[in-house]
Amino acid sequence: MSFVTLTGTLTCGTAQDAEIVKTHLPEHIRLSRAEPGCVWFNVTPGTDPLVWTLNEGFIDQTAFAAHQARTRASVWWQATQHIGRNFVMGGG
Repeated sequence: MSFVTLTGTLTCGTAQDAEIVKTHLPEHIRLSRAEPGCVWFNVTPGTDPLVWTLNEGFIDQTAFAAHQARTRASVWWQATQHIGRNFVMGGG
């Protein structure tokens, strides 16, 4: 089994984008945490109101790939795909 983690930031360019994140984030977190293989999924606001810190973990690459597929077909992605993401994948 190969554990998969993703850490990084979601950075909005405008206050309007930050409001989009605030609107859609609770449901995105709820759905992500309910996925099979999700060990943790946290997106928290930083000190800068335009930046959120992401920290997620999945039991293996298959679970992570399923998360990515679900996310790309979600309302969250439709609303936020234009917002900057800076993520680093890890595992172990």
